[in-house]
Amino acid sequence: MTTAAASPSTTQGIPLHAEAEGAIAASSRETVDGALRDLVARMDDWPKVSLADRRAILGELIKDFAKVAEPWASACQEAEGLSPHAPTSGEEWLAGPYMVLRNLRLLDSALADVERHGQPQIPGPVETRDDGQVTAQVFPQTLYDRIFYGGVTAQVWMQPGVTAEGLAATQATAYKTDDPGSAVSLVLGAGNVSSIGVMDLLYKLFVQSHVVILKMHPLNAYLGPLIERGFQALIDWGVMRVVYGGGDVGAYLTAHQDVDEIHVTGSDKTVEAIAFGPGEEGARRKTERRPKLDKPITSELGNVSAVIVVPGPWSASDVDFHAENLVASLTNNAGFNCNATRVIVLHEGWAQRQELLDGVRAHLGRVPPRKAYYPGAEDRHTAFLAAHPEAENFGAAGDGELPWTLIPGLRCDAEDEVCFHTEAFCGVTSETALPAGSTAEFVARAVELANDRLWGTLNVALLVHPKSLAEPEVAEAVNRAIADLRYGTVAINCWAAVGYGLVVTPWGAFPGQDVYDIQSGSGVVHNTLMFDRVQKTVVRAPFRVSPKPPWFPSHATAHEMAKKLTDFEAEPSIFKLPGILWEALRG
Repeated sequence: MTTAAASPSTTQGIPLHAEAEGAIAASSRETVDGALRDLVARMDDWPKVSLADRRAILGELIKDFAKVAEPWASACQEAEGLSPHAPTSGEEWLAGPYMVLRNLRLLDSALADVERHGQPQIPGPVETRDDGQVTAQVFPQTLYDRIFYGGVTAQVWMQPGVTAEGLAATQATAYKTDDPGSAVSLVLGAGNVSSIGVMDLLYKLFVQSHVVILKMHPLNAYLGPLIERGFQALIDWGVMRVVYGGGDVGAYLTAHQDVDEIHVTGSDKTVEAIAFGPGEEGARRKTERRPKLDKPITSELGNVSAVIVVPGPWSASDVDFHAENLVASLTNNAGFNCNATRVIVLHEGWAQRQELLDGVRAHLGRVPPRKAYYPGAEDRHTAFLAAHPEAENFGAAGDGELPWTLIPGLRCDAEDEVCFHTEAFCGVTSETALPAGSTAEFVARAVELANDRLWGTLNVALLVHPKSLAEPEVAEAVNRAIADLRYGTVAINCWAAVGYGLVVTPWGAFPGQDVYDIQSGSGVVHNTLMFDRVQKTVVRAPFRVSPKPPWFPSHATAHEMAKKLTDFEAEPSIFKLPGILWEALRG
């Protein structure tokens, strides 16, 4: 199902697309009203449920959700045209059951800490930067984290004004008051990654202590019955309900008197329609700053994600590794990720610029085209090619598929560049090169481009060789870039989606956007250490890792490894390590 292609010159953010048809019939208004009545009846009791009872619920959820992991992955594979025997099918395990089970386990660990200490414990150092900003290292938490994510660390940077001494007071705030405030939260599920809606729901329930009505996205409504089976304990407690339908059901829910707060993962256009209403009247209300809906709205709304490549003495194997790293971040989930690489930012004078681009071309040519399952993908792809007829396509796309597309050589000073202001949300990436007299100057210019020219504030990545970081001027420039980049997640030497997958790390836009210029949204999710005043997450990884990450397209056993990782998250055991490591080495 498609809609007319949006004009690149008038579109910012994510272009509107036609609605998918759900596999399950829309819930009637009577059903929706009944679900909300059930939740209202429990909303005041849920914040008072003891930590012991909450942990018991989480224990039931882990057992029950583990039972639906395999049918969950199979349903997603079928919907997206993936063979369960192909390594690519591992995506549906990792981005679905694995992350949900990880989320449940980390919440249980956090609540155990709240029982003992009053707030979740921070596993790494808490530091105060020279400018007074407080950072807390939240990953790795366990020995298993160190084994599975060798060399990866993550910090949470707090908003200005938070002190090291006062940091604990900003954690688990819903558990530190006799009156945390009760609310019914509406979660509008996303259609692209199967764990999103469920993890958003868990955040509302266990971090904010709200009861939740989840409206399934029509595109993956088929998961609704599995969610109800896996989360039966929450349904039995009366604190969660699942409903179905498209935009009409969503509009009814957002305006419903029993819905107190709304969380959206999707398009900025959706949030604007909720806040101001659709069409010309909505546009007028936005211009006049007269919202139609006066309810808190949190959201995660996508991004024109950039990867800034810091020039350095890269070997041929370095170039090949990061060429595949870049391609992996585009082709995963057929390009339907809010953190897919959309702009590769290179130094115009770097001697290996073309070598890296050729490596990207080579790896794109090795990845078979995928089913373009997300509505409007063909029209968005067409719009980008209309703006850039010089675009390079890779792969012989069959019926219902799209080729991978690279648009190289974008003018960095272009005033109306579609690749800078519109999220393609399909298999399209681009490249631009910045002139600079030194590496430090390049980094500063790249930060300026990312902050001021690219749409969104969700995530950004930098690739920087350790020998480059050994140069004081470059190290200072990179450290300054990490501090200056106005993004919710800043990743060093890895795909920024790692910040989503760790789950302990907050995931969301850089704070400060309001509904009149929402861009990547407001608020965070995941965040299992329950910080209340987050500014950004900074993830650091080694320049190269071995074995290769399971999301790399060339990983030969990603599907087998993903199943075993999921089983591990359901019930961690040292005896499961050999099988996981064997699949990692075979990949």
